[in-house]
Amino acid sequence: MSKQIGPVTLDGETADRITVLTLKEQRAYLIKELKDWRKNPRTEANSTGYWLHPEDVGKKEILIHHLDAVIAYFGG
Repeated sequence: MSKQIGPVTLDGETADRITVLTLKEQRAYLIKELKDWRKNPRTEANSTGYWLHPEDVGKKEILIHHLDAVIAYFGG
């Protein structure tokens, strides 16, 4: 089965591989952000640390979990 994305037509397998690669890239970025924040969080005492809003920390952890499920669904 082919999928048309704008003027480009891709076979289904190629489209799924692109999707998996994009999701994995986003997952890796989120993991890096959390790692950087855990290693050196910005606080009042550490004004040069890595800043993440406290609500974002939890949201990013949940999003990584959901990305794992979607990536597995696509066979990644």
